[in-house]
Amino acid sequence: MHPLLPRLDHPQSITVLGAGLMGRLLAVQLARAGHRVSLHDAGGPQAEHSAAYVAAAMLAPLAESAVTEPGVVRMGLHSLGRWPELLAQLAEPVYLQRNGTLILWHRQDASEAARLAHKLQQTQAQVSGLPALQTLDGPGVAGLEPSVAGRFHQGLYLPGEGQLDNRQLLAALAATLAGLGVATHWHSPRQPQDFRPGQPGQPDLLLDCRGLGARADWPQLRGVRGEVVRLHAPDVQLARPTRIVHPRYPIYIAPKQDQVFVIGATEIESDDTSPASLRSTLELLSAAYAVHPGFAEARILELATQCRPTLPDNLPALRLRQPRVLELNGLYRHGFMIAPALLDVVLQLLLQGQSPLAAQFDLRLEIPQLSN
Repeated sequence: MHPLLPRLDHPQSITVLGAGLMGRLLAVQLARAGHRVSLHDAGGPQAEHSAAYVAAAMLAPLAESAVTEPGVVRMGLHSLGRWPELLAQLAEPVYLQRNGTLILWHRQDASEAARLAHKLQQTQAQVSGLPALQTLDGPGVAGLEPSVAGRFHQGLYLPGEGQLDNRQLLAALAATLAGLGVATHWHSPRQPQDFRPGQPGQPDLLLDCRGLGARADWPQLRGVRGEVVRLHAPDVQLARPTRIVHPRYPIYIAPKQDQVFVIGATEIESDDTSPASLRSTLELLSAAYAVHPGFAEARILELATQCRPTLPDNLPALRLRQPRVLELNGLYRHGFMIAPALLDVVLQLLLQGQSPLAAQFDLRLEIPQLSN
């Protein structure tokens, strides 16, 4: 066992800071294992201030390889298999589908699409276990997604990829925490300095999952702004997340239950969480309308903005700056895609003092005597 981490082979007292996606997942799994868990968050049980609340929650490792590294793709592939297991343990149902990802483009963007296809093929050569992408002609696109027939004459299909409902998941995790007896402290922002892990009356272990709330302690963190539109579009039928190739503003359309669609997301290097700009809104809605004219009669349910917690290399990291305080951050735009993989890495570290998965995922561990 690593000398700076407590053994979790018997019940321990564990405090989790931050009740976004990772904080809730860790709290649930540790409580299920018999540990005494308390959870502090600056917001409420809906997680309305977290990046996870705004996200589209797509589980698309091959599609995301266009903007990330093979290690993150491996995390995403691992997580695709883990999500059904994790969801089955929750107190409430969560929408999950794995109908694959459809990538489309207009004729004027064919060269950009060719570059993307080349990148995805390179990823498949580097990462084993990914289903082979399929190149589609017009009839192929129509056969897969009849509602866009005639508007797109080429496409790519990435089998096996999926999505879940982020807000259903956050609510189900909150309900599960309550059922497990986790002490939840909502609207209670805390910092690692507020605790003395290992001292009498203090937690045995502190897990810091505060995202951008940890910037004072992790100055390399920055926010990457994203804007997302939620629509109710009864006239639109899409069976799977659809991505549109564009050199300046590539977008995705993620269909949820009951004809709700999440459309996003811009990427702006900014910590600004003010309302969405007119330009971004026009680009998102215009691109959606170009995919399916039924969006013209859609009702805008929400136009949301949030900033993703991001480290300089856009990759997640785990670090142990002091004994018994483990920090996890930098999930960037891949939170739902990689969260189960990061969960399993943390559990390995706490049970075994090492994590073979971390090496498999090229995950940076800033832990004395354990860095990779």
